[in-house]
Amino acid sequence: MTAAREYVVLNQPFEMYRGGRLEDVTIAYESWGRLAPDRDNVLLLFTGLSPSAHAASSERDPSPGWWEFMIGPGKPIDTERFYVICINSLGSCFGSTGPASPNPATGEPYRIDFPRLSVEDIARAGREACRALGIEQVHTVAGASLGGMDVLAYAQLFPGTYRDLISISAGPHATPFAIGLRSLQREILRSDPAWQGGRYAEGEGPMQGMLLARKLGMMTYRSGEEWLERFGRERIEDPVPLDVDPFRAEFQIESYIDGNSRKFIGQFDANCYLYLSQAMDLFDVADHGTGTVASGLARIQARRALVAGVTTDWLFPIWQQRQIAEGLNAAGVEVDLHELSSLQGHDAFLVDRERFAPMVRDFLAGGERD
Repeated sequence: MTAAREYVVLNQPFEMYRGGRLEDVTIAYESWGRLAPDRDNVLLLFTGLSPSAHAASSERDPSPGWWEFMIGPGKPIDTERFYVICINSLGSCFGSTGPASPNPATGEPYRIDFPRLSVEDIARAGREACRALGIEQVHTVAGASLGGMDVLAYAQLFPGTYRDLISISAGPHATPFAIGLRSLQREILRSDPAWQGGRYAEGEGPMQGMLLARKLGMMTYRSGEEWLERFGRERIEDPVPLDVDPFRAEFQIESYIDGNSRKFIGQFDANCYLYLSQAMDLFDVADHGTGTVASGLARIQARRALVAGVTTDWLFPIWQQRQIAEGLNAAGVEVDLHELSSLQGHDAFLVDRERFAPMVRDFLAGGERD
């Protein structure tokens, strides 16, 4: 728990999009900047699957956030202009109600008794958190990856409550490749005997399953071109002796993936991972139209939208960004589409400052001139 984390408690039952309800809902968030007197400077930010709401450092928590280069005074998302609210997703394990939270009916964690989660639920939780803070209208709704899906869901569900949109490295629905990948990750996790049907004790769980699922994910978060450029066929200097493990790791890429994946396990609850992963697969903007992506996007009533993706992204390929842009254009939205050639693949928005920072800065500056 960070000193910057704040909470909103919703004072009424939360009806879930795919059925079921939560009687008590807490939404964790962090904020930066100052709310303008007329409350017209709010930028609502949604996260990807695994981050917390700690998107940037602050006086209350000086540790770097996951979008540190993007948020702050004088940065692309300028906190001297915007009041930024970053929402921790409903269903996550960093302060918002999720499978690891106590079920008020039993006093024990929900675990797999948590209702089926949807992207629509995450978007509505963000909307209700803003309303609880006295904010009915937001200037911009922004997010990347799962957060970009949240942006599209928010825009469909709550027309008239926002002005501009930023959707980065997302899609109107998951592709078969992405669904297959995440399905395999979930199967790996659930195959770990320590998962215990989702009923593992607090602080325990399928650590090996989480490690392997994260390794698989990491291989797709970046591009093959980046792995080639960074590692080639470089060997580990001091591998485990062959008589200890005849199938030891031999290459630096193996060591890198293992080390970085181990940082993740123990920090993220396995059931939360399962729920959020499935929510991404189930989302489809066409569900809010007449069965087509175009009809779903036609419900969106933004003035302007930034839509961006990376040509090396395997999870949300660039054709999906074009599909979003075309649908928004047809709905009368002024669209700024960027097809970026970053080597970093899906994770580029987290690390490629050179390409992403100017793009976001220019888009938000353009809105200031309107």
